[in-house]
Amino acid sequence: MWIARVKTRLRGFLRNDDGTIAVEAMIILPVMFWTFLSVFSIFHAFRTYSINHKAAFSIGDSISRETAPLDQAYLDGSLQLFNYMSNSRSHSALRVTSLYFDADNARFYRDWSKSSGGKPELSNGDVRDWVNRLPTIPDNERIMLVETWSTYEPPFKTGLEQREITNFVFTRPRFAPRVCWLECN
Repeated sequence: MWIARVKTRLRGFLRNDDGTIAVEAMIILPVMFWTFLSVFSIFHAFRTYSINHKAAFSIGDSISRETAPLDQAYLDGSLQLFNYMSNSRSHSALRVTSLYFDADNARFYRDWSKSSGGKPELSNGDVRDWVNRLPTIPDNERIMLVETWSTYEPPFKTGLEQREITNFVFTRPRFAPRVCWLECN
């Protein structure tokens, strides 16, 4: 007898559709909100990568136009400019390297390499096998390599992780055969 009453009430409960929209909204709204934040975070990540890349190209272009020797103050100022252009709020670094190509040995050599922000300078051993990373250039031609590092922190915790954005930009000197560090050898 009480079992029949329970079955009747259960059938009535299952047929009743009062409040179904509220229940559906309780299920769907958090998923929709998480999806919106995830899409925003992904867009923000791609935008940040693009801005960092453009800032690195701008730094490389400005260095390639220099005719006077560079010094550490210039490099520190370039890092500050990179931070401003990329809107970087976290630790970033900049390394500038002058390279030349030796066609007889089919390898790159370093004229000089300097950094600001804690990254180590490059040695000749580091750039020895970079023939596939750098463009083909004539014998004894020089290029300026600008590398930047910046930490990306996503605006929301939706699955994207904090990561390092790196850029590897090379430019040929524009107005002089080479860009020097303090004094040319």
